[in-house]
Amino acid sequence: MPRILSEYRVFFGQFWRAYHTTGAISPSSRWLATALARYVPEGQGARRILEVGPGTGAVTQSIVRKLRPADRLDLVELNETFVANLRERFRSDPAFVAVADRTEVIHRSVEDLPQSPTYDAIVSGLPLNNFSTDLVQRLLLAFGNLLKPGGTLSFFEYVAVRPARAAVSGRADKRRLREIGEVLGKLCEAGEFRRECVLRNFPPAWVHHVRFDGANGHE
Repeated sequence: MPRILSEYRVFFGQFWRAYHTTGAISPSSRWLATALARYVPEGQGARRILEVGPGTGAVTQSIVRKLRPADRLDLVELNETFVANLRERFRSDPAFVAVADRTEVIHRSVEDLPQSPTYDAIVSGLPLNNFSTDLVQRLLLAFGNLLKPGGTLSFFEYVAVRPARAAVSGRADKRRLREIGEVLGKLCEAGEFRRECVLRNFPPAWVHHVRFDGANGHE
C-alpha cells in the first residue's frame, strides 16, 4: 500500500504540472497493464523490449514479471521526475530489482534513440491524442524504425476519447483530433491483429496490438 500511495502522489503531481505529456488522469490499472504487456515476451530466444512513456511504472510492473533470463528491457521517459522514480524502483522494489541488471531507464525522447531495428516489441504509454498530428506521425515512424520486422507495437487510447474531446473543442482542435484518428486508423488497418477493450480502468481503454512487417513503419 505505501508503494501504491507513493506512485499516485508522484503521478498526480506530474499530471497537474504537465498534463499535455502525462495524458492519463490516473495510473494504468493492473488490467490495462496486463493487456499492454500481453505480447511481452513472445516467441523463442532472447528478446529486446522497449517501453515508451512508462511514467511511474504501472505497466512496467507487468512487463518485468514476464521477462525471461535472456530478455532485455529499455524504458525511455522524458519526464525527469518519473525517471527518478523509476530508477528508485529498480533499486528498491523486489520485482524490479530482480531484472535491474538487464534493464535501462533512458531519460530522453524516443525520437532521439538510434533509429535502427533493435526491438522485438514496443509498449507505448504515450498520450497520442494529446499531441500534434505531426508529432504523432513522427512517433509512429520512430516506432516502426525501432521495431524488427514482425515486431509488435502495443498502445492504448481511452474509449471514445476523440469524439468526447471534439464535442467540447474549438475548430482547430477538432481538426487535429480528426487527423490523429485518421493516422491511427491507417496504422491499425495496415497491421492490427488484436484489439482489447479494458473496462476495468479509469477511464475504460482500447488496447491496440499492431504487427510491423517492415512495410508499415520503416523508412
